[in-house]
Amino acid sequence: MTISIWRYSHLVLALVSSLFLLVAAVTGVILAVEPITHQTKGYAVHDLEDVPLGVAINALKQNYDEVLGLEVESSGFVKAQVLTMDLETLDIYIDPKTGGKLGEVEERPYIYTFATNLHRSLFLKSVGRFFVGLISLLLFIIVVTGLVLLAKRQGGFKKIFSKVQKDYFELRYHVILSRWFLIPIIILSITGVYLSAEKFDLLPDSIEVPQEMDVDHSAEIFADIQDVPFFKETTLDDVRQVEFPFSDDPEDYYRIALSDREIQVNQQTGAIVTSINYPFTVLASRLSLVLHTGEGNVLWSIILLLASASILFFMYSGFVMTLKRRKKGKVSIKMPNKDECEYIILVGSETGTTFDFAQRFYDGLSKTGKKVYLAELNKYTTYARATHMIICTATYGEGEPPTNARKFSTLFSNIKQPNTISYAVIGFGSLEYPDYCKFAIQIDALLQADSNFTPVMPLCKVDSANHETLANWVDQWGNRQGLKISLEHTYIKEIERVKIPFELTERTGLNVDDTFLLKFRPKQKITFTSGDLLAVFPDESGLVRQYSIAKINDEVLLSVKKHEMGRGSNYLYALEVGNVIEAAIDVNAHFHFPEKSAMAILIANGTGIAPFLGMLQHTRQKQIALFWGGRTRNSSLIYENFLNGIITTNEKISFMPCFSREVEKRYVQDLVREQQNVVLHTLTNGGTVMICGSLAMQHEVLDVLETILIENTTLTTEELQKKGLIKTDCY
Repeated sequence: MTISIWRYSHLVLALVSSLFLLVAAVTGVILAVEPITHQTKGYAVHDLEDVPLGVAINALKQNYDEVLGLEVESSGFVKAQVLTMDLETLDIYIDPKTGGKLGEVEERPYIYTFATNLHRSLFLKSVGRFFVGLISLLLFIIVVTGLVLLAKRQGGFKKIFSKVQKDYFELRYHVILSRWFLIPIIILSITGVYLSAEKFDLLPDSIEVPQEMDVDHSAEIFADIQDVPFFKETTLDDVRQVEFPFSDDPEDYYRIALSDREIQVNQQTGAIVTSINYPFTVLASRLSLVLHTGEGNVLWSIILLLASASILFFMYSGFVMTLKRRKKGKVSIKMPNKDECEYIILVGSETGTTFDFAQRFYDGLSKTGKKVYLAELNKYTTYARATHMIICTATYGEGEPPTNARKFSTLFSNIKQPNTISYAVIGFGSLEYPDYCKFAIQIDALLQADSNFTPVMPLCKVDSANHETLANWVDQWGNRQGLKISLEHTYIKEIERVKIPFELTERTGLNVDDTFLLKFRPKQKITFTSGDLLAVFPDESGLVRQYSIAKINDEVLLSVKKHEMGRGSNYLYALEVGNVIEAAIDVNAHFHFPEKSAMAILIANGTGIAPFLGMLQHTRQKQIALFWGGRTRNSSLIYENFLNGIITTNEKISFMPCFSREVEKRYVQDLVREQQNVVLHTLTNGGTVMICGSLAMQHEVLDVLETILIENTTLTTEELQKKGLIKTDCY
């Protein structure tokens, strides 16, 4: 598996900084508790904006013989430093209106002092402060790379807060919590970097020169400080600290730190003698400290506590996700050379279930000391030393091969193996479908007809990836080879779906080719888009059927073909307007319309047109060509109301239909061939081709695209699919 640069950067930075982040997160949780417990003492003054500074000073002077200073904490506590009769300095919390003592300032608990020193410098002084600043910077980069990965997972930055796909616990909540605490963690990291930069004098110098004010010697002298205009008009919400004069001498001034400046004030007239404005760096430093510590705000402290705790969870969940990803992708690592291997495993898989078994079988066989090569059926070639071949393949659609096996039959007929090979075929499918394991049966017949291939075991058919059937087959095959193979349990988890009620609001009758349309309105708020899937449950057996949807005015539009024995289609066809069903939305992010593509070609046959009807309605500024194939001209009548409303109002959209049972028989792949200049222009200019409908049609279209690309470019369909420029969702 190739890890993207974003994921690789995210992982490496997290690993490098993990120990320091662990310390920072644990101490951050502890320190976030301190402002919360401090606030519970109940000394906060909630109407500081209504308390003049003069009232507070007068109240203190009346209650205490000597007052040295006054401080208004960001918590709303008013603290005073007073001198007792025993000449002992005492720090107390007061009621500024009365000067009454509310409580003494207690010594800071050791756990907070210890946590602060560890959090700031790791007890390494300047070296520690440097590392803390560096880790804060790395944390910011980790958040940025994580944000990019989150956007990719959710289908774009605009969809970051859309519904999170169901997955295992660690991955699901890694995504959910990252959305909740994205901004708090960014603030923590940026403020951490800023505070560290300040300690190392890395910020620009901005020294402000005190401004001397002109003294008005004729200014009125007041006997009571409460009457002095400055002390009367200045309220405590704008005051940070006050240093009291030592005497009544007019030349002995009050030194006052306000929110934006420091001043000296004449105690008799209230005249400002000197003033110095705080530079931006000081204001930014003060704001950074408040934002980083949560001081004075219980709600923000709780958010910081949870954000710090979430970092611990991210470290745990990231570790689990990495292990799972490595386990899932380890098969492709250090794959032996195909011509050195005795055992060849070839796979045809559409949804990943068959590939999961093949990978686990590869692991088990490799552990016995055998050289094993694993590849897709489309990669079939000669194998110089091969003596055994195991083919694992699903059947898709109406007996069709999976996409990564569609070339096998042609390749097999043109390639001659140098050795006689013993083979075994395992077919994956479901007994609910009439074409159960049909493609596996076809492959088995091909091999039987070739004298170079000898069967070791009869064709094995596996219903719904039954673990017991697979385990028995592995034991039997291993016994015939004299090998004991251990098969690990599958890591593929069943999708957990949340069902919600959907009300049928509109429906049509059967069209000429047994298709019909249904429109459902979700009865509770839910996020979905065209290209997602509606999971329908026809009965109580747990059976699920998925239908590609169009989003039309916040409703779900389905286009369904009624099959005589189809449990899902017959269940839906029996519904009447007003009926309510329980269903679920399966997010299908890989088949959402690409917002960044300026142009696109949409290719469909039959009911595969459904998601494109919704996409066309919501992509008004794109150059789009819709190729659609049906049986007869009347087949398209059911979609006319939607298409006419879209195409006639938007000249950038063109509709090109074709019909397989009219006089001029044409299939949708013929349209692709005829319009190859449009296709080439789209793909070579970063546009997207999207294919929806039958798997047989998809294979034909991909074959045509492959031919066009080979003849005109150096591009390949595989390369374009990996880049997301060819998107498929066929059945």
